[in-house]
Amino acid sequence: MATDYIHAVGKRKRSKARVYMKPGSGAIKVNDKDFKDFFGRPTSQLIIQQPIEVTEQEGKWDIMVNVCGGGPSGQAGATRHGIARALIKADPELRPALKKEGFLTRDAREVERKKPGRPKARKSFQFSKR
Repeated sequence: MATDYIHAVGKRKRSKARVYMKPGSGAIKVNDKDFKDFFGRPTSQLIIQQPIEVTEQEGKWDIMVNVCGGGPSGQAGATRHGIARALIKADPELRPALKKEGFLTRDAREVERKKPGRPKARKSFQFSKR
C-alpha cells in the first residue's frame, strides 16, 4: 500500500478488517470486489455505510478493505469498526459523532466454548429422574 492511505483495523467476533482510506469519489471495495457484491444482505451493506453517513462523508473517501475470518455478520461489523477508526485518523473532530453512535466500541462478545458433558456451551441433555 502507498503511504498516502489512512490505515485502521476493525474487529468483531472472529473477523478482522484492515481498512485503507484515501480521498476520492466514495468507492468502497471489500477484498477487491464492490462492497454490494461482497455483502449480499442489505443489512450488511447498511452497517458498512453507517459511519460514513453519520459523519456526512459520502463521496469524499475511497475505501479499500481486506477482511478475513468469521462469517458475513462479523465481517460487516469489523468493517464498520475499521471505517470508523480510519475516519477519526483522518479528522479527529468526527470522534464525538462516532462515539455517540457506538461505532468506536469494539464489540467484545465471542462464542462461548463448549463444556464437557453438555451438547453445547449451556444446553444440557434431558434430565431423567428415574
